[in-house]
Amino acid sequence: MKLHKKPAILAAAALMAMTLISGCGQAKIGYIDSERVMQESPQIKAIADEGQQKILEAKQDAENQLTQNPNLTQEEAQKIQVDAQRKLNGLNQSYTIQIKQKLDTTLADISKQKELDVVVDSTVEQPVAITGCIDVTDDVIQKLQ
Repeated sequence: MKLHKKPAILAAAALMAMTLISGCGQAKIGYIDSERVMQESPQIKAIADEGQQKILEAKQDAENQLTQNPNLTQEEAQKIQVDAQRKLNGLNQSYTIQIKQKLDTTLADISKQKELDVVVDSTVEQPVAITGCIDVTDDVIQKLQ
């Protein structure tokens, strides 16, 4: 009885191996130029511009606090600077996350549409994708109009 199970198991294992081997090397890879997306996408530019504006306002607010109170002790001035730096870091992180989420959502949609297995960031200065990849930069920019 054990002799009959062994060929069936070997046949099933061979079939699975052939299925896995036939699927290897068939990955579809896409790439984007994230710098171009940042410059040409209205939605991304709007988020980045808003973030820069908020950061500029926070810097000006901290400077105003320091200049309007000339009698601040060194400790008070340091506290204002530390608080301002925390606020700037928080704003920067918040807007960076918003941009990343927007790009991730858009790339997920395009990857699904074009049946891509992976999308990499490939800029002109540091190309990752050279040949055999699909450029989806224009698709991302168009979707983020």
